[in-house]
Amino acid sequence: MNRPLRSVTRRGFLRGAALATLGLTVGNRLEGQQEEGSGVEAPSSPAARAKVVLARDPGVVNAQGSLDLTVFGRMLDQALCALEGVAQPEEAWKRFFGPRDRPGIKSNVYGYLRTPVEVEELLRKRVAACGLQEAGIPCTDREARTLLASCTALINVRPVRNHHWSGIGGCLKNHIMFVENPSSYHPDSCANLGAIWQLPILKDKTRLNILLALRPLFYGRGPHNFDPRHQWTYGGLFVSRDPVAIDALGAELLRLKRIEHFGEDRPVTPTKHIQVAETRYGLGVSDLKRIDLVKLGWKEGILFG
Repeated sequence: MNRPLRSVTRRGFLRGAALATLGLTVGNRLEGQQEEGSGVEAPSSPAARAKVVLARDPGVVNAQGSLDLTVFGRMLDQALCALEGVAQPEEAWKRFFGPRDRPGIKSNVYGYLRTPVEVEELLRKRVAACGLQEAGIPCTDREARTLLASCTALINVRPVRNHHWSGIGGCLKNHIMFVENPSSYHPDSCANLGAIWQLPILKDKTRLNILLALRPLFYGRGPHNFDPRHQWTYGGLFVSRDPVAIDALGAELLRLKRIEHFGEDRPVTPTKHIQVAETRYGLGVSDLKRIDLVKLGWKEGILFG
């Protein structure tokens, strides 16, 4: 039996139109088109490029949201091999840490979406395999100013999520606990987060950035908003030496998911700090046109064209 035709609502039309142009929008973003009137200076070295690896696996998180650490470890090792252009994980890890380093792990303990403890322990083991003592590798978030101050080499790891002040909680913002007064960096959409990376306690110490996209939070309003309806299982992780490039892609992932979910682009807070980290502080590449994204594994629902 034929079903009666349903009328097309304005919301439905907008959703369909937005999804139909999603591929074109992604392409434009990945070609680095800058928004007019952003107030951010142009990059000083437009030829500079960055490399980011995205690894995904549908089995890394189960239906209950639990992490399969074996799958995660395999994804991480494969991602680092692709990032460094080597065949063996041991060789890849030794590109970041050596026996003379004093390594540390900057984690994130945000209550609703923290860096999994199992991931922290796995990172300790991977770093220790480079010839270091696992027991001597500190891992912390809120005590970064004290426990990580003497470290010479850092892993920066956290989940990606929507953020009230900065638009995205990513790798750049994860170092905010190295300063005495973190809230002093909240004005102007956290534009000056890059300045933290230039402080003596941090400068040139972060060797590896890992942005977890296992179950990201793509939308929310208010400083303490967390709605699990705005999480989804993406089953991925990004790795890069470049904190700016990895956050630029993390922000784009959240933007694309909002288009898919709402049928329209819903900016939350400007991610101004990502561009400023490049143009003012020289920390990396923010222009998506100049980021080489290597995609490994599961392609369904990847969102990036």
